[in-house]
Amino acid sequence: MTQSLKTKVLIIGAGTGGYVAGIRCGQLGLDTVLVDGGDGLGGTCLNVGCIPSKAIIHAAGKFETVAKAADGGTLGITAAKPAIDLKATVAWKDGIVKKLNGGVAALLKKARVKVITGWATFTDAKTCTVSTDDGDIRITAEHVILATGSEPVELPFLPFGGDVISSTGALSLSEVPKKLVVVGGGYIGLELGIAYRKLGAEVTVVEMAERILPLYDKALTDPVMKWMERHGVTLHLGARAGGFERASCRSPRRTASRSRFRRTRCW
Repeated sequence: MTQSLKTKVLIIGAGTGGYVAGIRCGQLGLDTVLVDGGDGLGGTCLNVGCIPSKAIIHAAGKFETVAKAADGGTLGITAAKPAIDLKATVAWKDGIVKKLNGGVAALLKKARVKVITGWATFTDAKTCTVSTDDGDIRITAEHVILATGSEPVELPFLPFGGDVISSTGALSLSEVPKKLVVVGGGYIGLELGIAYRKLGAEVTVVEMAERILPLYDKALTDPVMKWMERHGVTLHLGARAGGFERASCRSPRRTASRSRFRRTRCW
């Protein structure tokens, strides 16, 4: 049996746009309902974006510091060659995300926002039906805010699956890959590519534009470019990924030009 619910404000999506809007509406005394698909309050940024990426980057930086000490030491400090249990690192990252999820939930509760977990389907501009584990809920609202966020987009010639992963998958690997190709030289790809380079992976970046981070001023991106060059990150600029083939790590096939690029990634 479908339940019915009326509200002043209906928000679809509990990401950084949706939950902030919900809290503010609640603070203003507006009857507010927030619907989220169940991937975790906080949306992409908190669950599979900025927050977990920065956690992995932080761990990678610590690992790199110890690795440098093992190679010869700095400030007279030496250390044994480090090792990383990436499963444990990912679990630590997940713990941070879970704690922040709880923080968002507490803020919404304090603002008296009703949170419903489910998938909303609209029948008109102000009416939707939310499918939940306990049945359908029909919600009618005076005002609707759509804050559905984003998701990784796969390329037709590089569908997700197996060794081809999205940025979301890169945040939950069980071990550091031996070789990693990052398609796209934007900030998301470079964040994760640099992190895995610090953890010891051989990293290659393929970017269609003539430089990395093409949406930003060159003066700001040059230090990133220099870091990558110093740390052995292979760059293919003005190039396009043409597909993926798995081959032996001993003899990878590789062709590159200004228009197409093909390279194996081995684990």
